[in-house]
Amino acid sequence: MNQTERKALMTSAFVEYFSETPVLWTQAPGRVDLMGSHTDYNMGYVMTMTIDRNTWIAAGPRSDRQVRIRSLNVAGESSFSLDRVTRDEQFPWSNYVRGVALMLQQAGYSLQGFDGLIHSNVPFGSGLSSSAALEMATAVLFQETSGFELDPVVMAQIGQKAENEFVGVSTGILDQYSSAMGRAGSALQLDCRHLTSENVRIHPDLSVVICDTRAERSLVGSEYDDRRRECEEGVRILQQHDPDIQALRDVNPAQFDAFAAYLPATVANRCRFVVEENQRVLNLAPALTAGNHETLAKLFADSYTGARDMYEIGAPSMEAMIEAMRSGPGVVAARQTGAGFGGCMVALVQNGFVEAFSDYVASAYKKTTGIQPRIFDITASPGAGPLAV
Repeated sequence: MNQTERKALMTSAFVEYFSETPVLWTQAPGRVDLMGSHTDYNMGYVMTMTIDRNTWIAAGPRSDRQVRIRSLNVAGESSFSLDRVTRDEQFPWSNYVRGVALMLQQAGYSLQGFDGLIHSNVPFGSGLSSSAALEMATAVLFQETSGFELDPVVMAQIGQKAENEFVGVSTGILDQYSSAMGRAGSALQLDCRHLTSENVRIHPDLSVVICDTRAERSLVGSEYDDRRRECEEGVRILQQHDPDIQALRDVNPAQFDAFAAYLPATVANRCRFVVEENQRVLNLAPALTAGNHETLAKLFADSYTGARDMYEIGAPSMEAMIEAMRSGPGVVAARQTGAGFGGCMVALVQNGFVEAFSDYVASAYKKTTGIQPRIFDITASPGAGPLAV
């Protein structure tokens, strides 16, 4: 579906639902981490990239403080007053919108209501940050309806707070920052402590290909939160031996080797993965720009193995997909993306081989699992903002 067709679909549905034509449009992209699984909430580094899959919201401003929101992706209409923002257990997808509204108001912004219709082509529950895309598109929409402007980093922090405190997922800043700050044609090396980033050029002979296992997973109440707690336990123990350690970001691999014996075995494994993953992010930038196939292959392989064996965020679907990806024509490197436990994988593929790679992986994965995956190449797209349609 091209942009014109998408706008026509949403406009027609908006008129049907709300008996008016939308006058405001916003968008925010999903993202893929090329390296840096679970490093964000450990104040570390992530190599992230927006994708050309995004969430749109079409809207009409209201003269009151009521919000009515619908989606073309999931059923139901959710309505709430900005004077009393509570959770919606019937339509939980609306809690991302509600959470952003509440956190904006707690930050001192005066909001106006709207009627809104969501459409997203970011695959849900697959590790490509569909929730952050919705949060950032919502934050942009409130700016448009209510007449204020947010710094993109502040907007990302508000989205993270909404997800942590209202939705109930203890995510780091990666997803929201990526969606808010994305740059067309460039990956971002994100410093999660200082909330700064550097543009990293990807060698023009390389394509980024997403391989969706179609194995969905929910992060709310999942092992994601267990991993975060285990890392925090590791930091508390390490601080007893070096008070300067405030997060795993402060430990390099050599230091960790000196302290690892003080940690319980499981905690040591979790922490070692994060410490080594941080270093891999830093090593990835020059290899991406130079197109160094050997280095890229090793970094991606070490990340996947560490995530599976030390962080234990693997799944049978991921193992089947990595085998298919690694044997695909033109593949340079392959690894997990997102939080793990299923969802998407990412590959770097030589230009000219993307179609053959995609066809091979889809066939090999389906033969092993019986599941038809989604395989698509992506390009880096602009971050969240008003949409000119």
